Amino acid sequence: MTDNRERAATPEDLTRLFVERVNSRDAEGMAARCVPDAVPAWPPGSATVGREAIRAVCERLPAGANEPFAQEEPLPTVRYGDLALTSTPSSDNTGGRVQVARRRADGTWLRIIDRPEQRSSR
Repeated sequence: MTDNRERAATPEDLTRLFVERVNSRDAEGMAARCVPDAVPAWPPGSATVGREAIRAVCERLPAGANEPFAQEEPLPTVRYGDLALTSTPSSDNTGGRVQVARRRADGTWLRIIDRPEQRSSR
């Protein structure tokens, strides 16, 4: 089977692709944005390790969403060689989201670490 999904040409594309895929209920596509042994902090307060576990968590995400996920404007990306730190402020002003991505040999980017929600203590 060939995967015809768009790939991330920049680290910033990963967030946009996540929102598009979660809104289309594409759990496999959400997980495909991560390296096979990625570690996202999903659900909040825990860690999910590996693409299969990520896919399983992603399958549950759309079920609880009453409204489509909104695109959030990314903050400036910090790069170090083939690594990038990306972040977005949350659209509901509850904190921020941070991710680490790695560039692959073909020039595309995948997530290796993801903290989707960091609540503000204000």
